[in-house]
This record gives sequence, C-alpha cells and structure tokens, in this order.
Amino acid sequence: MQVTRHPSASSGSTRSDRPAHSLIRLTALLLVLVLGFAVTRQYGESWDELQFYKYADRALQAYSTWLHAGTIPLTGNTYDNYGPAYVMVVALGARLLGMVLPWITSDLRHLLYFVTFVVGMVAFDAICRRWLSRPAALGATLLLATQPLIWGHAFISPKDIPFMTFFMLSLFFGLKMVDSDPGISFGAMRPQSRRLLLLFSAAGLTAIFILLAATPLAHAWLQRSVRAAAAGELNFISRFATDIHTSGPEVYVDRYFVLFLRAQVSVAVLVWALLAVMWSRIPSARAFLLNLVPASLLLGVTTSIRVLGPFAGLMVAAYALRRSRLKALPALLASGIFAAVVMYLTWPYLWPDPIGHLSESVKVMSDYPWRGQVLFAGATYASTALPRAYLPVLLGIQLTEPVWFLFAAGAAIASVDALKRRRGPSTALLALSAVWFFLPLLGFIITRAPLYDNFRQIIFVLPPVFMVTGLLWERVKQRGWQAALIILVVLPGIVEGVRLHPYEYVYYNAFIGGQQGAFRRFELDYWGTSYREAADYLAAVAPANASIWVEGPAHLIQVYARPDLKIFSPYEAERAPRYDYIVALTRFNLDLESYPGAPIVHAISREGGLLTVIKKP
Repeated sequence: MQVTRHPSASSGSTRSDRPAHSLIRLTALLLVLVLGFAVTRQYGESWDELQFYKYADRALQAYSTWLHAGTIPLTGNTYDNYGPAYVMVVALGARLLGMVLPWITSDLRHLLYFVTFVVGMVAFDAICRRWLSRPAALGATLLLATQPLIWGHAFISPKDIPFMTFFMLSLFFGLKMVDSDPGISFGAMRPQSRRLLLLFSAAGLTAIFILLAATPLAHAWLQRSVRAAAAGELNFISRFATDIHTSGPEVYVDRYFVLFLRAQVSVAVLVWALLAVMWSRIPSARAFLLNLVPASLLLGVTTSIRVLGPFAGLMVAAYALRRSRLKALPALLASGIFAAVVMYLTWPYLWPDPIGHLSESVKVMSDYPWRGQVLFAGATYASTALPRAYLPVLLGIQLTEPVWFLFAAGAAIASVDALKRRRGPSTALLALSAVWFFLPLLGFIITRAPLYDNFRQIIFVLPPVFMVTGLLWERVKQRGWQAALIILVVLPGIVEGVRLHPYEYVYYNAFIGGQQGAFRRFELDYWGTSYREAADYLAAVAPANASIWVEGPAHLIQVYARPDLKIFSPYEAERAPRYDYIVALTRFNLDLESYPGAPIVHAISREGGLLTVIKKP
C-alpha cells in the first residue's frame, strides 16, 4: 500500500477553510442523525434478524454458564460459526435504550444499526482525508452515504453494514497506530533488564496460548482420568473424589473442568496485568500503547463479526512494512496478539476449542451451505454455481449511474500520474483500490465463492471505489464548481431513495430499467421488509380474529401484527380450515404459487417493482 499522503491531508485545505468545513460536516452529521431517528420505525424487520438475536442471547448466556458449568449454549446450526460481537452489543444496547425510548425491540435495534452506519461514514471520511482534500473527502462520503443500496441496508442489516463500519474503523485506527509508532526505545534499560522483559513477555504469551489451545485436550484428559478412577484405577482423581461411585463420573468431570477454566482465566489475567505494568514503564511503549489498544480492540471485534476481518489487519501490516520494514514487526505482533485475545473473548463458540472451532468457522464461511436458489438475469442458480458475470453485473446496476463514470475518471487520473511516476495521493488511492476492491472481487469471482441476496456480503469492498471518485473533485479547483459537482452526482441517489423509501435497498439504476426492469429478473425484497407494511394494512382492514396465511418469513408479520390476528405459515403444523387473507412475497415467485386463483386486494410495490401481495380467497 502506498504511503504518500495528500499535500494538505493534515489540514485538508487552508487554515481559514477548516472551521467552515468542520461546520458543514457537523451540520450534515446532525441532519443525518435526526433524519435516521425520524424514519427508523418505517423499516420492517429483515428475514433472519430473529435467528441472529436468538444466537446473541445464547452467546450472552455463555458468559455465565462457561465459568460455572463449563458449557456454552449452542444453536445447533451454522449461526455458531458467525462471530456474535456486534449482535451481542446491539442486544444489550436495545435493552438499555428501551428504558428511555418506548419503541419495539426491532426498531431499537434498527436505530443502533443506523448509528453504526453513521459512525462508518465518519470513519470513511477520516480515511479519505489521508489522501484527499476536505471538499473531495466530503464529496466521496456523501456519494457513498446516499447510495440507496447502502442507505437501505443501514437500517435493516445486522451483518453487512456493521462489518463495513468496523472494517473501516480497524483500518483507520490501524494506520494511525502505524503512523504513531516511534520504535520502542530500550536505551534507558540495562541489557539484563531488557532481556528479562522480552523473555517474560514471550514466555507469558506462549503460556496463554498453550492454556487456550489445551482446553479440549484438558477436557478429554479429565474425562479419561475420572472414568478410570470410577472403574477402580488409582490416580490423583481417586484420591480426592472419594464419593465418585455414588455421585457419578460426569459430576467430577464437570467440577474439575470448571476449576481448570477458572485457573486458565486467572493465569491469563495475571500475565496480562504483569505485562501491562512492565511495558508501561517504558515511556515510548506507553505512548504507543495508547494507539495500539483501540486499533487492536477494533480489529478483534471486526474478526468477531466476520472471519474476513483480518483482511483489514493485513492491509495495515502491508502499510507498516512498507513504511518501517522489519522495525514494524514488534508492533504488528503485539497488535495481532491483542486482537486475537479480543476475538476470543467476544466469541463464546471458540472457548471450548479455540483453534478447532475457528478453523471450522473459516471453512463454513468460505463455503456457506445456503440451500436457496439465486435469481440472476431471469434464471436461477445455486449459490455455489453462479456465473462469472454475477458480481460485475450487479455492481454495475445497483450503484447510482454517476459512480462508475466518476471512478473511471479518477482511475484514469491516477493511472496517468503513475505512468509519469508522480508519487502522490492519486497513485496511493489507486494502490488502495487494487488491494481493497479489485483483489477480493477477483478472489470471489475466480473461486466462485457462495453468494446470495445479491452482493450484500461484499459491501465492505466498496469504500475505495468512492475514494477514487474524489480524485475528480481534486482537479476542480474552484469551490463553487466543486460544490455544484457534488450536488449533481449525489442528487440521483437522494431522489431514488425518496421514491423507494423505505425499501431503498431494492434499488436498480437506469442501466437495467430501474426496479421495473429488474422485477422477476433480479432479487428485490429478498429480506421481506415489506411485510411490515403488509401487517399495517391487515391491522386496518382485517376483521377481528381473522386467520392469515403467510408465505415465507411469517414471523415478520407477527412482529407487527394486531394481537387478535391468527398467523399461519408453511412452518406451522396447525392449519386453519380457511383463511381470510393470504400474504406472499414476490421472492421465489411465492406470490404466483400461493393461492394462484385468489384476487389481489393490496399490492406493495415501488417504481414498478412488485414486492408483496395480499390476496383474499
């Protein structure tokens, strides 16, 4: 990754302009927060949020059951392989927020998603200003934030937008950590003291690693020893477990395993405390730790959201090695260890077998076993057999029309600078987009990694595309023209967002004919958020105690349904003799297959794209 910054990156522009730019940014931030607060309750719950928060509750329970019973609650499905850090925080945050804001839990979560998105946009702007002037960075930020696809996901996604936000936070604080690393000076220490410090650090960290990795081995060894003692063999267990024949061996396995876990935690805390005290006595190390801690903490949490999180760490490591070469290794090693500890602490599924379960999660997430069919260009595919054109086409038709023209212009500017061997912000951003955007994009295309729900899983690779667009604003020197250009390119996203609200995430641009052109050719409301509007309609017209048949995610209707309504779905064993209304998404053509002869009494659509129908048999 290139190191060169924008000439005015530290100031963004002249000193006289700084208060004005700060005021503009603060005003925009407040307006966006107020707008988000005002519209949050218009977004429906997304299809798999319920399962994620059931998983979050189990993960939170693990903090009490692990050290008391040596067990963690499991979902029994692939949700265990997701890092739960973010959804745990949102689950706790929604409970606290509910004490002061009388909203339903789903809306409280959506508000926290949106705040996370806004934090991500602040981080994006801060990263941009490393290489772009303040006006160009602001333009790139506004263009990203007003993408209907991004804005819509900001309220309903517990995974993709939060991961993008934490990825950018990890990158920003990681780069800041590298910039602040002066190289730890041992000059004031005696050689013997320096050797003892490094030796104890290596020994302590190794001990913690062995203790964590040995968790499954310790449990297996205890099982063998206790069962041998119960069978009459003399060992250390039989000397202490005098009533093993009456209590049963499993009681002693659990008892001794819990003791091992408590000892494990005690040793880890003691070692970390000693290391913190010893290293904090070195002035240069103490100053560096103030930057290392947030960078490592965020990287650990990012990895505990999605296993692709370490990619942000690799980008930071590439920058550090290019900047300081081998001198950067101690800082990178310390940061990596701290991040790994944070990941471990925030991901209970790893606790019984850290290495084994992490390897399992990487494998599962790399080849995710999604069994549905993906709609693309009017045909359906398995998620593991998508055509090579899948990502390029969707990227071309789901971002607003100016984006790729601006990106091409910015890339051309950067390429000319590179050919003329001008080392500067443009070549740095070109290198950044190659590593952050093109490299993972090619990886997904070549390996044909499983994808579904369009490309929401790789939204995190989009930020560098918008950073490169800022290079065009850099070439426009007059501030009035800069402002006019920003308004011109941001306006299409705002207009389409208003038209599609609250289903902005189903956006398709004019290249495919908008939502009407995408209907039944590409996915629209794949998360079923339009079921909230369907529930509102039923609440207004359905007779008392009416029976409602709901195709697909019936629980989304249940969240908002009138209390007296009886909701039935294909997942329920119980069937009603007749139904007063039928609700069906257009996804998977459920609207065509469910009660095909029943007349439609209400349709939910946006710009020619039909999302949900309500029928009356």
